Amino acid sequence: MSSRNVRTPLTMHGAEPFLLQGGRTGCLLLHGFTGTPFEMRMLGYDLNQAGYTVLAPRLFAHATELADMDRARWQDWQASVEDGLNLLKGITDRQVVMGLSMGGVLALLTAARFPVSAVVSFSTPAEMPGQPLSGLLPVLRFVYRRAPKGRPDWHNPDAAKDHIEYPAYPTPAAYQFEKLMLEMLKELGKVSMPALFVQSHEDGTITPGSMDYLYDHVASRVKERMWVQDSGHVVIREPEREKIFQEVRSFVHNNLDNS
Repeated sequence: MSSRNVRTPLTMHGAEPFLLQGGRTGCLLLHGFTGTPFEMRMLGYDLNQAGYTVLAPRLFAHATELADMDRARWQDWQASVEDGLNLLKGITDRQVVMGLSMGGVLALLTAARFPVSAVVSFSTPAEMPGQPLSGLLPVLRFVYRRAPKGRPDWHNPDAAKDHIEYPAYPTPAAYQFEKLMLEMLKELGKVSMPALFVQSHEDGTITPGSMDYLYDHVASRVKERMWVQDSGHVVIREPEREKIFQEVRSFVHNNLDNS
């Protein structure tokens, strides 16, 4: 039975979606698997201070209760992104889609399917974390409904303390994540707008070759990649975040504001 009280909000406190109004260039920020819009706030505030409008939606079944993830399909997450993009189009002239981890997968899939102006990918996997066991997800999801997250790779202790996320991986949703990634990989060659990829050498979640694979397989004529060192998986909340934010601002300015 659910522990919810109908008189209280369903969304975790601090994990709400957010909109920061700015200029006519909009940035759609997509959080990661089992994460929340909270992890996009530092980046969002930085972009907004630079004059951009920022929207960070809550992906379906995230930031509520872990059990909600059991009924999620990858199409539900894509629909959340499409809702956000359509809302952002109503108040901006051009849109950049940015995502962290699974949010990066969604950002690239969105860039392949919709006429966005640019795409930014942070810590985005090119294969399922935990291979080869992840290949057993079609069966494991019926036997083990939850999987432990393992040892965190944070380099910023303060960020680790206040991070808002689910405490475990739901294997039914992980199977949907795998299907989402396969969809993205199939359509990666359709990504033709300017693209920026960011990854840490110290990322303990995704495979080291992920960024280079994605970079090599997009069709973008303008594409950049940025490696950082003193950061874990959630690079936009880690010690080198200011360096990343500056690179993102420059990328957006050079490819949209000057176009």
